[in-house]
Amino acid sequence: MQRRSFIRNTGFAAAAIGLNCQQSISSVGIPSKNKLPKWKGFNLTDFFSPDPSRSDDNTTEDHFRWMQDWGFDFVRLPIAYPWYLDIDRSRNITPEETYKIDEKQVEKIDKLISMAHKYNQHVSINLHRAPGYCVNAGFIEPFNLWRDQAAQDAFYHHWSMWAKRYKNTSSKKISFDLLNEPSDREDMNDQHSKRGPVPGGIYRKVAKAAAETIRKENPDHLVIADGNRTGNDVIPEITDLNIAQSCRGYYPGIISHYKAPWAMKDTTNLPEPKWPGQVGNEYLSREMLEKFYQPWIELKNSGVGVHCGECGSWRKTPHDVFLAWFGDVTGILSKNDIGFALWNFSGDFGVLNSNREDVAYEDWHGQKLDRKLLDLMRSK
Repeated sequence: MQRRSFIRNTGFAAAAIGLNCQQSISSVGIPSKNKLPKWKGFNLTDFFSPDPSRSDDNTTEDHFRWMQDWGFDFVRLPIAYPWYLDIDRSRNITPEETYKIDEKQVEKIDKLISMAHKYNQHVSINLHRAPGYCVNAGFIEPFNLWRDQAAQDAFYHHWSMWAKRYKNTSSKKISFDLLNEPSDREDMNDQHSKRGPVPGGIYRKVAKAAAETIRKENPDHLVIADGNRTGNDVIPEITDLNIAQSCRGYYPGIISHYKAPWAMKDTTNLPEPKWPGQVGNEYLSREMLEKFYQPWIELKNSGVGVHCGECGSWRKTPHDVFLAWFGDVTGILSKNDIGFALWNFSGDFGVLNSNREDVAYEDWHGQKLDRKLLDLMRSK
């Protein structure tokens, strides 16, 4: 249904794969070259919280050294913009205060980026929380990114700042991931409120203006847009804008976010996750993943760069189920020349210190290493 809807609603898919050579590629199942490199790596959550005092701030030089030694070449930095603002956190932020950038805080982010580059990691800067929008709750926004011009202007201001800082940095080393997991929901400050996709014309307007702002500083800057409907859907409205697109590796949620309290209102009486197998009213299998990723594969085959910016499973999913499912997810992506980034490196989704109760961890320089997960990722 998702694929049929995608094709029905836009003429892009039919036009994009209408070239004889690409039809031939699709018909024989041979993946075409991705415009983006097949990066593999991790999300780093040092700047994920809007409050710096609650930040993880746990990435070390050893971590980057291990990533490089293990063969990884990509880190995504999901940043909450208030993390680097100079504001009074005892009250809600005002629209004017979204411009109060704290240079000392930004320099801390620069330092981590510099360290990542030292170990040959491509760094993708992402606004996980932007003025007027975040997929998560925990901070009261003063306006709505999709409805208020003031929010959009502030959004462009932040991207102008980042683009200027990395004006002379090669796109091989830096990219700009505009906004984490866009959606349009009834209550911007309630993450459980009903969500839908951002209207395509509005998404295009915001993404186009942000990309133009970034490329005023360097026309070769690499810009990435997360898929619509929280990263799940291809964005046909922007395929002519030279903007790559980022999908997600969280489908189906009953596997990736089993018992995750922020992802579902009720975590009780859930069906036991299996892969493959019958879970509730649905049989879960690799075939369903193939259908889910088909629009992304067609997008990549059409010449738009595609990467999976986040993937993985929270610690409550049984480890054997997680590995079986994740092997299929990364297998489909890898087969089609699409790289991926695990959420996260160290923490509840990570290869280190994931706090799972059913893993025989390996001691790794005082860290708890999930060797089976690491080996799976390296094999793709």
